[in-house]
Amino acid sequence: MKVKLFDESHEKDLEMKMNEFLTKLEGEVIDIKFSTAIMTMGEEQIYCFSAMIIYT
Repeated sequence: MKVKLFDESHEKDLEMKMNEFLTKLEGEVIDIKFSTAIMTMGEEQIYCFSAMIIYT
């Protein structure tokens, strides 16, 4: 079993990176975990979109 971690500040970037990885994956996906976090610094909002692909 292996894992691949992704962390991007925009959901479209995360989607692109994950799709690129999955296209090249020769193993089998066991599970995908997804998380979103947000932090504020003054008036600015910082987003964190994360995913973990568990595969063989």
